Amino acid sequence: MMNDLKQAYETLGLPENATREEVEKRYEILLRRARQREIRKEDGGELDFSNVNRAYRFIVDHENKQAINALDEKQYGKYRGYAKHAEKLDHFFSYYKWHLLASVAAITLIIYGIIAYSEHRAEQARLAALPPADLEASFLGRFYLPSDTDRTDQLEAAILGQFPEWKRVEADVLSYNMNAQDSLDYAMLQKVTVKLATEHPDVYILDSDSYQWMARNDILMSLDDVVEGRFKDLLPEGAAVRAFVPDRDELRGNTDPEAPVSGEEHVFGIDISSSPLAKKLPLHMKEMIVGIRLDAKNPENALLLIEQYLKALAAH
Repeated sequence: MMNDLKQAYETLGLPENATREEVEKRYEILLRRARQREIRKEDGGELDFSNVNRAYRFIVDHENKQAINALDEKQYGKYRGYAKHAEKLDHFFSYYKWHLLASVAAITLIIYGIIAYSEHRAEQARLAALPPADLEASFLGRFYLPSDTDRTDQLEAAILGQFPEWKRVEADVLSYNMNAQDSLDYAMLQKVTVKLATEHPDVYILDSDSYQWMARNDILMSLDDVVEGRFKDLLPEGAAVRAFVPDRDELRGNTDPEAPVSGEEHVFGIDISSSPLAKKLPLHMKEMIVGIRLDAKNPENALLLIEQYLKALAAH
């Protein structure tokens, strides 16, 4: 049982004077890392996340108790010589304590919102001062950053280093298993759905399960023409990944899930998993299928990325 505050902070890897915000951020990081280790089955075993949960709850409960005690001390300090008055006040604050805590929580949320908004504005100003992104890439599926980092800086720098004529690359990584196994996977898949609707990167870099799902949902550009033209002499066998796209009109009128559905196969992605350039990226992965979003802002750079990786593979 977690009964020592110092031990709780040590379990989270934090000093005892860590702020509540630092505790929350650290807990979120450990949660993501635990999930990554669980899927990768590496690092010689998994983090015992039950201890992390207990440590987090112990710290939060401790801070809540301190807040309550501080309120009590503040009130009774004025009435130490007036027992009857203090008793009446005790009944009053016992009754309204949770109302007061709710008010404190509401004020805290407002302050946090103001700080977050200010930080967001500062980040927007920083991004506005940067050159436009030559390529925006989103890694979706079974892709995992090295366990010692939670940022994509190294990944972006690695891609940028492969294209010296570019000035800026943006990349993000959302790790999940398309064949959802637990509530965390389902939550991540919901996040993917929101991401697809609200963000518009130039390329999606996918595992095979995510690729088939996205191709069937009219998100990716058909690459049939470049496979027969620009990439024809570069493509090794099996690199042009086809996907079956069902007829949408037929699906709308079909009430029998067992009935055959007509449609067509097209190439929406290029498998560059074996490219030496792919192997140099600071990323854990098994597959790397690149698809271009239908409304990509930089489709030519997206094609250039695929072409360079294929050329490196052909020269290998």
